[in-house]
Amino acid sequence: ESEPKKRPSLASGVIVSSDGYIVTNNHVVDNAVEIKVFLSDKREFKAKLIGADPKTEIAVIKIEENNLPTIVWGDSDKLQVGEFAIAVGNPFGLNQTVTMGIISAVGRANVGIADYEDFIQTDASINPGNSGGPLLNLYGEVVGINAAIVASGQGIGFAIPINMAKEVAPQLQKQGRVTRGLLGV
Repeated sequence: ESEPKKRPSLASGVIVSSDGYIVTNNHVVDNAVEIKVFLSDKREFKAKLIGADPKTEIAVIKIEENNLPTIVWGDSDKLQVGEFAIAVGNPFGLNQTVTMGIISAVGRANVGIADYEDFIQTDASINPGNSGGPLLNLYGEVVGINAAIVASGQGIGFAIPINMAKEVAPQLQKQGRVTRGLLGV
């Protein structure tokens, strides 16, 4: 039996607080041995996994740094089909790539990515490495967290609505997991 091979992978994230909390996708950090964060100013940090929620595909990591620039939260409930969207990330390791498209659909479910699906569909280019990065509106507000693409569908990408991330991320920051009520009916 051979050991599984370690391989580096690149992805993106969104700094949500000036003291180093970063939101990304669960699949980005799932089974990670080591997490490194590279900022746009070329600084490099080791990150710690704070919590992950596979049911929504959201994870929170933290770096030890203060006075970081943070995002401006948007309201994903106000998104309309046809509205412009901007995806930012590191597709194929090409740092700080920005692509533009439109919101193709909202409330997309049955995609097979997470248990709780309410995805924003966009044709802004989302490729491997964009996962965990921001989907912005034209005001520069983050309205989604880029999550996945349809491999066979040219230009079909999905983002987690930022309003869902706004609910999940604070729970992950405080307790490392999300608490949900269950009704046994």
